[in-house]
Amino acid sequence: MNDSPGWASPGSAPSDGKETGIPRPSSPVDGSEPAGQWSPAQPPPGQWSPPSAPGSGPGAPPPAPGWGGMPQGPGWGRPPMAAKPGVIPLRPLGVGEILDGAVSTMRTHWRTVLGISLTVSVIAEIVLILVQRYLLPEQKPVDPNATGAEALRQASDSAQSQLVNSAPGTLIAMFATLITTSLLTVVVSRSVLGRGVTLSEAWSEARPRLLPLLGLTLLLSLMSAAIMAVGLLPGLALGDGAGGLALTFLGFFASCAVALWLMIRFMLAAPALMLERQPVLTAMRRSAKLVRGSWWRTFGILALTYLLVIILTLIIAIPFGAIALSVDSDGLSGFLNGTTTNFGWPFLIVTGIGEVIVSTLAYPFTAGVMALLYVDQRIRREALDLDLARAAGVPGYETPRN
Repeated sequence: MNDSPGWASPGSAPSDGKETGIPRPSSPVDGSEPAGQWSPAQPPPGQWSPPSAPGSGPGAPPPAPGWGGMPQGPGWGRPPMAAKPGVIPLRPLGVGEILDGAVSTMRTHWRTVLGISLTVSVIAEIVLILVQRYLLPEQKPVDPNATGAEALRQASDSAQSQLVNSAPGTLIAMFATLITTSLLTVVVSRSVLGRGVTLSEAWSEARPRLLPLLGLTLLLSLMSAAIMAVGLLPGLALGDGAGGLALTFLGFFASCAVALWLMIRFMLAAPALMLERQPVLTAMRRSAKLVRGSWWRTFGILALTYLLVIILTLIIAIPFGAIALSVDSDGLSGFLNGTTTNFGWPFLIVTGIGEVIVSTLAYPFTAGVMALLYVDQRIRREALDLDLARAAGVPGYETPRN
């Protein structure tokens, strides 16, 4: 039994659609009946009644409302509460509990969480600003009065320029997400057990897994790119006619659907790779196994997560964007005139500060949701809650001695 990260070896409990049930006796009680069978000699049926309590009997007031008509209390009021040594109760989680667990991790271990996300966000944003300022070519303008072939040429050149300008930002964001996900998954795994972790401890745990996690990220990116290429090539091969355009749009939407299905199917590969210390392909198989039968639930939770991140981004980015335009006189005049402008340092710095704030809050939230989704699926399929309770030292869950 391992108390951080990994907790229990994968595959040690059923996870192929056979949920863990109530344990059955492993040996006869009196030596006369087989295990798990009822005795043929049963007592006569009768009316079950709760134990008498002071004040019961004829003329006594009715019991307080509760579960099964029983009064509320430690013994009879409600089913036993699940153990909660850390940020989540050790039982199958609801959507709100997963989101709340991610926020609770940020709040409980804020020094480590914000230290990781803020450091990575600041470094990534500084690199991105320098690349935008000194390395990227200027965005090619589009003449609104152009028509015919000239308009198509300008639109194509502008799209290519936009793609080139967005590539460095996408690459930097991918590496930043990779580092924060690896470190914050370790923090979440400890917070589930009610234990803290320092930045140095998180780094020492995550460092050996960075290269496999990078390989997983690149493999999933190449899969998505290959799917998009297969979907778009038939339409592009037909040319610019109506049939080619229709086939291109159809292939685009079909490839997006396939890529989305695969990304959700392999969404838990990163937590499995970090916490179970599995190779890349094994982690992908683990994710597919855990998501099987729960694709729509996983998709819904992740869609809600990214919707909340988008709302947070708008709340922060819009004010910072307005401030950035106001402090950059050239950028503001170009924006008002509708012409292409080369924004200066004030604009880049102010918008960079807004991006850092958004990333500092969004990285740990999304990483926490994915890690807790992984924990929830293993609780549902492999009874991981029992192993977590033992690892956390919850009374009553000790490993039985031989």
